[in-house]
Amino acid sequence: MTTVKPTPPAKRRGRRPAGQDTRTALLEAARAVFGESGFEGATVRTIATRAGVDAAMVNHWFGGKEGLFAQAVLELPFDPRDLIGELLDGDLDDLGRRVVRVFLTRWDQTGADTFKALVRSVAGHDQAAQALREFFLNHIFGKLSAKINADNAEFRATLCASQLIGMGMIRYVAKFEPLASTDIETMVQAVAPNLQRYLTGSLD
Repeated sequence: MTTVKPTPPAKRRGRRPAGQDTRTALLEAARAVFGESGFEGATVRTIATRAGVDAAMVNHWFGGKEGLFAQAVLELPFDPRDLIGELLDGDLDDLGRRVVRVFLTRWDQTGADTFKALVRSVAGHDQAAQALREFFLNHIFGKLSAKINADNAEFRATLCASQLIGMGMIRYVAKFEPLASTDIETMVQAVAPNLQRYLTGSLD
């Protein structure tokens, strides 16, 4: 007599195990959803669904939406010290060109999800506004101005930040054409002269 073995139950699909891959999936999904909806508009359920995990995993790994936002968006995706070294490596007269090229290249490569999430969350989340200020003013343009010993360093830093944030808004958030799809070198040629004046030129 042949014994028929029972068929094992099918494994559930669509959910990731509660391991490091779950955490990574949540971070990636959170950057995308915060970028689309901002902090107030994003929900834990939407992020978890995008990541393919149970919503309870957000609390398990991050303690809630606030903690997830802090990990996914407020933490810089690269070391600002490395960025400053890269920007200052070359002729000072070409600094504006390097700034535009480096930022657009990095943002294009990453899909600008962190930038979009920060910008969309500024109005409803004080930490997002503080993160933008610290990144552009303290970490980047404030240090650049100090390195090149420019006068009106704080004013120059805010002018530079307005140029980069405005460019990022139009290219990645509002997606105005043709600027949104213009190649990087064309953008460098168009934007860098104004940024160079903010950095080293006369503001009179």
